[in-house]
Amino acid sequence: MKALKVVGTSLNVPLFAPVADSTPRKSAPPDGRMEPLPILEPMKLSRPVSWFLLAFGVWSWFIWITFVKNLCKDGSGLAFNDAGDPTAYFWVHLLLAVTSFLLGTAIGVIGFRGVRALRREAADK
Repeated sequence: MKALKVVGTSLNVPLFAPVADSTPRKSAPPDGRMEPLPILEPMKLSRPVSWFLLAFGVWSWFIWITFVKNLCKDGSGLAFNDAGDPTAYFWVHLLLAVTSFLLGTAIGVIGFRGVRALRREAADK
């Protein structure tokens, strides 16, 4: 993808013109194998980041389970109509809570794995 360079002065409207990419491109090795993507390489989380992610996961469980309990006990008429049937408000907020709970759980699992790896690494030393 070519970069854009601003051409013009402060007196006129700037025009955008493509600029040649000067970074050298890597060519594939002769046998055709490609290098692995850096995103697929293992990464190491620091101790504070691992604990933060784990704490966030625990907090998520507490907050969103409490939210769903309160949503089910709603007496204001927002979550349930007069007949006791759930409203759109209930379904939207339940979906929000379940999604946030699952994302919080995934984040907590990442934090737990980071803490566990750091402890294993410290025990190996």
